[in-house]
Amino acid sequence: MAYFNKHYHSPGTAPGTLVAIQKLVTPVTIKLIDYTESSVEEHQLASARDCRPFLDRESKTWIQVNGHIDPDALRDFGELFDLHDLALEDIINSGQRPKIELYDDQIFIIATLPVYDGQNLELVQVSLFVGKNYLICFCPLANDPFEPVRKRMRQPNNHRFADRGIDYLLYALMDFIIDAGFPVLEQFGGQLEALEEELLERPSQKTLASLHELKRELLTLRRVLWPQRELVTTLMRGDDELILANTLVYFRDCYDHSIQIIELLESFRDMATSMLDIYLSSISQRTNETMRVLTIIATIFIPLTFVVGVYGMNFDHPGSPWSMPELGWYYGYPMVWGFMMLTVLGLLWFFKRRHWI
Repeated sequence: MAYFNKHYHSPGTAPGTLVAIQKLVTPVTIKLIDYTESSVEEHQLASARDCRPFLDRESKTWIQVNGHIDPDALRDFGELFDLHDLALEDIINSGQRPKIELYDDQIFIIATLPVYDGQNLELVQVSLFVGKNYLICFCPLANDPFEPVRKRMRQPNNHRFADRGIDYLLYALMDFIIDAGFPVLEQFGGQLEALEEELLERPSQKTLASLHELKRELLTLRRVLWPQRELVTTLMRGDDELILANTLVYFRDCYDHSIQIIELLESFRDMATSMLDIYLSSISQRTNETMRVLTIIATIFIPLTFVVGVYGMNFDHPGSPWSMPELGWYYGYPMVWGFMMLTVLGLLWFFKRRHWI
């Protein structure tokens, strides 16, 4: 993924301007769940206006908007639910930092859902509006990632959603978003183990590239997990009247999970850094081994080169007392070979005794 992929308006644009920054490629679907203590109704809606009949009820309503929503449809939601213009702008400008905004009768939250397919890490911005009896969730993914929460709501004996306020639904969604980091880090851990084995056996340039890519993804994930922990901290304090006292204990559990994820992330980052040092040490060790072998070979051939160089001069004059007498010896050639072989064996014995080979 790119280091910088945030979508934004041109500098100088008026605050609250809703203009599509990117091409809308994912169709929008609107799912509504209206639930009470005795019933759970599910509806597929065509537009924001179809939500109006459910606002006058005493029930609680969860509106899930999936896909890339266009500015006109977003304005309809803003007018119907009296959503702040700056909050709507943050939905259009994806890539926002996780945060929480407390308004008079609403809570606006931007959270980041990590999605990892084994090759690419995607950080999905999830925008939440929480009112007195409704929750609106905007997610750019085509498939609804919160289907496990829906299954829990459909269970006939599960009264936690009905017996508590809309803040418990907020907890369930935030808990899902935070816990989504565990399977992502589990895959990162598997990659770290594989890279560690590869580093110890036979590291290569491909290993180094994979290690750098993994460090980059861990750094990107860390950039969103730290502010997300601060978000949960604000919810855990219960500064807004929409967060009831009996739900704070669940947000404290969310906070514990976020701490665990950050600790795992920091451990993996330290492991990746240490593995880079292992790679450099391994490459240095391989270079030293190669240089040692070459040095031993060169050392063995130095005396042999000297011997053949001396006898290659061929100074043989019958009347000169300074001629080379070995050139006339009957066994001179095999004797030179024997001397050279003894020299090689002597050097190998010496290197072996010094534990150089």
